[in-house]
Amino acid sequence: VKTVMQVIQLVDNCDELSVNAQRQRSAFPPNFVHSLDSTHMLLTAMRMQNKNLDFTAVHDSYWTHPSEVEAMNQALRECFVELYSQPILENLHTTLATRFPTVRFPAVPQRGNLDIKAVLDSPYFFC
Repeated sequence: VKTVMQVIQLVDNCDELSVNAQRQRSAFPPNFVHSLDSTHMLLTAMRMQNKNLDFTAVHDSYWTHPSEVEAMNQALRECFVELYSQPILENLHTTLATRFPTVRFPAVPQRGNLDIKAVLDSPYFFC
């Protein structure tokens, strides 16, 4: 249905719509990374709210009042460490292997020796 403002596609659940497997495979990694970015933003927003501090974000740009920037920077780092200290890839592998038992997924790479907590003391931090 085409209108002046938009195009709406009506789909019957009985319609057989093809799935482009290659596009699905290539879309997964950036969408997964984006979900981690948004999780980090949500954790930071909740941390700021718990401290009764103002926080605004659009995509990957975060704002607060100048007097609260240091607190926001600390919250960003703490939430980053909290999120990425979890076995994210291992959990994803387990979930996918459970959901799709007939598919063989490659093993998760071994972790290196990066100390994720180093970001807590870093003067610069971009995620």
